[in-house]
Amino acid sequence: AGDFNNDGRSEIVVAYDDIDNVDVLVAYDAGSFVMQTIHSTGRAPICVAVGDFDNDTRLDIVIANYYDDTISVLLGYGNGSFANQKTYRTGSYPQFVAISDFNNDTRLDIVVANQLDNTVSILLGYGNGFFADQMTYPTGDNPKFVAMGDFNNDTRLDIVVSNGNNNTVSILLGYGNGSFTNQTTYSTGSNPSSVAVGDFNNDTRSDIVVANTNNNTVSVLLGYGNGSFTNQMTYSTGSNPSSVGVGDFDNDTRLDIVVANVDDNTVSILLGYGNGSFTNQTIYSTGENPLSVVVGDFNNDTRLDIVVANYFSNTVSILLGYGNGSFAIQTTYPSGPFPNSVAYGDFNNDIRLDIVVVNWLGNTARVLLGYHNQVFEKKMTLITGNGSRPISFAIGDFNNDSHIDIAVANSGTNNVGIFLGHGNYSFANQMTFSTDSTPISVAIGDFNRDTMLDIVVANHGNSNVGIFLGCGNGSFLNQSTFTTGSKSQPYGIAVGDFNNDTLVNIATLLG
Repeated sequence: AGDFNNDGRSEIVVAYDDIDNVDVLVAYDAGSFVMQTIHSTGRAPICVAVGDFDNDTRLDIVIANYYDDTISVLLGYGNGSFANQKTYRTGSYPQFVAISDFNNDTRLDIVVANQLDNTVSILLGYGNGFFADQMTYPTGDNPKFVAMGDFNNDTRLDIVVSNGNNNTVSILLGYGNGSFTNQTTYSTGSNPSSVAVGDFNNDTRSDIVVANTNNNTVSVLLGYGNGSFTNQMTYSTGSNPSSVGVGDFDNDTRLDIVVANVDDNTVSILLGYGNGSFTNQTIYSTGENPLSVVVGDFNNDTRLDIVVANYFSNTVSILLGYGNGSFAIQTTYPSGPFPNSVAYGDFNNDIRLDIVVVNWLGNTARVLLGYHNQVFEKKMTLITGNGSRPISFAIGDFNNDSHIDIAVANSGTNNVGIFLGHGNYSFANQMTFSTDSTPISVAIGDFNRDTMLDIVVANHGNSNVGIFLGCGNGSFLNQSTFTTGSKSQPYGIAVGDFNNDTLVNIATLLG
């Protein structure tokens, strides 16, 4: 074992005697979750958002209750549990909720999309967990989703709303005091549902992406930085895209898009080119009827992951990101009946992201706490050669570059193989150094006190040990041999200072 990629975690090397190679197993955090608490909400909770509403550094939850025309606020205790709900009136059939600071008082406020009223409600926060009565602003027909951004570069937050029945998005520019201008609308595809904001062409201006449910597309509208936008550009998704998220999935500093496709039971990944355009989609399986998707780092590896609420499966799916635009196969966790919205935050202050999901028919919100769960995956295979029969290996820095290298005893080809590490999971091709017959065990140490690592091998077939003095550049001198006794057949070797004279000694296990 050793840290081959300098991430502070130990990786594992496994030698296979019968298939002539060595596997490197890389450690990673699987980002597991455990069900912690269930909390009552209003009727038909349809959307959830997370923020600190009372400025106690503990995350709180707000939920839109579709049939009650209310939102529920649940204040967090900072240990993964929450106080009972407090409710506030909204417009008719609130179907989306989001949070931000709309009046620049450092206190979080709430915005709600009201389906039947064709309005958004603004509830200004007092910073103590309580909120003012709603103020409403007209939108298009059937406002489904709300996102925020500074669309005119005045440092004041603005709002974009997707209007399902108008095939438009509404832009409401903020005055910075909690009030907004009348809407300006822009065309989208058919039945726009979810909307997200990001800078897709790296011009420091906020752009918009919209999921068009009936067209099986997403629309990208690039911002001019003055509150107006270009005409849409569309990209294909799966069937019935319901939710869209934004993040840099391949670590190229360009924003990418993830879309949840309800009828396909998939998510689509569209990687960004950084100029406002995107690649064709790549598809990953989810549970049944994925309604909501969010993006975050759930296993603390600095690579973005995806969480999806699966409405008919009664689960949430976690797809861990590899940091190159691809994702692992989903892991699922029970969510309660008919989950239709998911959000995340660190609810118990353990520096790990947790998940909250609302259940449409259960009238509940469930919290899943994240915990550390390190597992291993095969990252690469190192080829030791046909008939080599690798049987033992040791690790050390043989060329003094601060990267871990590997020495392998190849019992079938009578040599030791050296793989010099690059420090990023990868290794140079094998260099071999001849041994005597059937090298069966290998160890390392500095046998001549020159600060360069040397190698010792137990040569089972010749009843001796071979010493390879290191040159400090990854190469070694030819072996010098020392007998272990006639027909002793050594099959194990170890290195240490056995007599406390600061000199390295060798111990062999004889057959």
